[in-house]
This record gives sequence, structure tokens and C-alpha cells, in this order.
Amino acid sequence: MLLKLLFKLYQSKKRLTISREELEKYQKKKMTEILLYAYDHSTYYRKRFEEKNISRKDIGLIPIENYPSLTKKELMKNFNEIVCTNVDINEMRSFDANPDNNNKLYKDKYHIVHSSGTTEKPGYFIYDEKAWQQMLIATIRAALWDMSMKEIIKLLSKKPRIVYIAETDGRYGGAMAVSDGIAGVKAKQLFLDIKMPLDEWIDKISKFQPNIIIGYPSAIKILMESVARGEIKTNLFRIISCGEPLSKNLRDCFTKTFKCKVINFYGASESLALGVEVGNEDEMYLFDDMNYIEILEDGIYITCLYNKIQPLIRYKISDKVTLHGISKHVPLTTVTNILGRNEDLLWFKDKNGKKEFLHPLSVEGFCIDGMLDYQFRKINDQAFEMIIELSKNEKQESVKNEMKKLMKKILNEKKLDYVEFTIRLVEDILPDEKTGKKKLIII
Repeated sequence: MLLKLLFKLYQSKKRLTISREELEKYQKKKMTEILLYAYDHSTYYRKRFEEKNISRKDIGLIPIENYPSLTKKELMKNFNEIVCTNVDINEMRSFDANPDNNNKLYKDKYHIVHSSGTTEKPGYFIYDEKAWQQMLIATIRAALWDMSMKEIIKLLSKKPRIVYIAETDGRYGGAMAVSDGIAGVKAKQLFLDIKMPLDEWIDKISKFQPNIIIGYPSAIKILMESVARGEIKTNLFRIISCGEPLSKNLRDCFTKTFKCKVINFYGASESLALGVEVGNEDEMYLFDDMNYIEILEDGIYITCLYNKIQPLIRYKISDKVTLHGISKHVPLTTVTNILGRNEDLLWFKDKNGKKEFLHPLSVEGFCIDGMLDYQFRKINDQAFEMIIELSKNEKQESVKNEMKKLMKKILNEKKLDYVEFTIRLVEDILPDEKTGKKKLIII
């Protein structure tokens, strides 16, 4: 298994040594395959293509810009007709809601990812085993970006000790990919959920002694502050930041404090392998061999080149980037100024002055009937307000009661039972004008 993974990784890294012209030919070949597969197996796409006067013989001959685009709302509305297999989204939701299925494949063969829902209602993305493995290889390639195959084999022979700090409860793509990727390279792993009290983080990390840390930059920052205060000692080979934008200042602080290489990984539920940033020059490589990405004024349009089971053709995400050009080092597009989700943490302080945090992603997965959206507003060090947008004609009290139960459970797990909160219902929760995404937390 490990030898097969290493061979696939070698092939993936080899694509970074070809010319830009050769990569574009590879990209076009993969795109044509996806478009043909969608036309042949998806009732939704065949109908949309024909509405644009695109027949099967046109595929591969006309520019991708001529094809219809897709939003998350349209994807969820037409999910059963878009996917190229016999699955039902309601059945999938029931499967996901059952805790007994947490580590199981849907229908024993599909990986399903629960999106975070920062822009709209949370949705699902489905990968078959072939697509999942291609994504994992690209993820490992990013994590070990600047290493030769000889160096990688040497590293893996020592069995790396990897800590992942993020939201680990549920089918979040990052946690699933990290878990499978670590298992694939036979590394030892420790998962720390962001709902876990800070004292437990320090104790577990001290005992585990990792040499690689993967996680949200906001979570790694908290660990960095503990290191700076002398509460914990680390000897790290590298840090891999993911899930949120990483600012240059924070990257510099990570490098200085942890004294190791910092890798910034860019991914989304829609395509878990989008790009990587490896230096301090604020420039990110996009994985043109995994996706075709159009950078337009209103956002990014992704055509995923490896996931045929759920074709995403010109799928719009609201992240904003600035096109930089083609890298001089590898045949990939480079971008700067990635403005995606960058939430604050909710910090609280008890009467003795002890501080503890609540991460927004620890509550992102709530799915309550009638609740369309939610947001937090911090009031003071011991109180916050939860703002909820309801669908029409829903019973307000039942939604409030359900949310109170869930929130109390989260606060108890974090030992934040002294924190008070109220719930307020509103007609609309609007996205941030700058990023196009809703802020989960208002300070």
C-alpha cells in the first residue's frame, strides 16, 4: 500500500517538472473527459449543455467560458440529477446524521464531505475511491512540497508524529483527508478537537511530542502563544496551515516561534486540493493539474478535473484572489491576496481570570430543521448572543430550545458553563461585503 502511494506521489510530483504547454495539454485532456462524462451520465448537465446549444460533438472544441456555471444553491437543489450515480441527498443526510456511521463509507464505497456552510446552507460533496485517492496524493504533495522523493522516503521511514488541531467531529473534508493521508503514509497521529479545553491540548501535545502540526492557523496561533510562554516545548519539522487564510505576519510568527518550515494549504469541500503556499512572498501555487480555475471579478469558478462522480463545472466559490501569473519554478498558476474565511475566536474569562476560547467551526455543523443560518455576537468576557435566521412558517420556540440544548453541550465540553448566552431571531443574515462570506462571529 505504501509503495503504491509513493509511486502515485512520484507521478504527481513529476507533473511539476513538465513545461507549461505540456501541463495545459494534460489539463485540457482531463477537462474534456469530465465534460463528456457529465454529458453522458448527468441528466442535469446534459439539459444545461443543450440549453447552451452545446452538443456532445462540441465538447473539447469550445472554450470552457461558454459552458453554464453552477452555484452551491443550484447544486443542492439539483443534487440527485447532477451526481453521476444512484444516490439521494435526503438519504445521505440521514446516513450522516447517524453517529454510528461516522467512520463508514456511504453505500460502502463513497466518501461524503459535509461543507461548513459559511456562505449558504451546509451541503454535501461526494467522492468515489479513485477521486479520493487522487485528492490525497495532491494533499501529501502539498504537505511535503519542497522535498525530493529520497527525502520523503527518509522522513516516512522514521514514522512522523503528526498532530491535527481543528474541527474533528463530523465529516469535514480537512479532518477526513488528514486522517486518511496520515494513515496512508503510516505516520502516528493525534487529533485535537477545537472544542477541547486548552489545558488538555498542552498536556496531550507534551506527551505526544509531534514533529508535524496541521491545523487552522487560529488554532496553531494559540499553541504558539503557549510555546512562547514556556508552557510547552516543541521540536517541529514543519507546520501545515489549512482551513483559514494565513496572513504573512502570522506566518512569520509561526516560523520564528516554532523554528520550522510553514506550509499554507488551500482547499475547499468542493475540491479539497486547490493550492499551496510555501514561502514568505505571499504567492500561492494553484493545482492546475487538479482543477481548471477561472479568476473573475465576482469570485473563483472551479472545474474539478478528478471527481467524475459529482462533476463540478464552472462551480462558483466566493473567495477572492488576485492573479499573479505563471510560476518560474513550476508550470502552475500563481495568485496572491486570498480573501476567504478568516473568523475571529470567541475568548472568554472566568472570575479567576482564566481564559478559554470557543472556535466558530466547533458549531458550524449544526443542522436544525427550520434554521437557515446563524451568527454569533460577543457581548463581553462572559456572554454572547446567538443570531438565528429562520425559514418561513417555522416554530420559533422549538428552534430556540433545540439550539439551547446543543450550545449548552458545547460550552460544557469546553468547561465554559459560566458563559451566558441569548438567542435572537432575525429575517436575514447577510454576507460580508469584502469577502462575500458570512462572518460567523461579530466582536
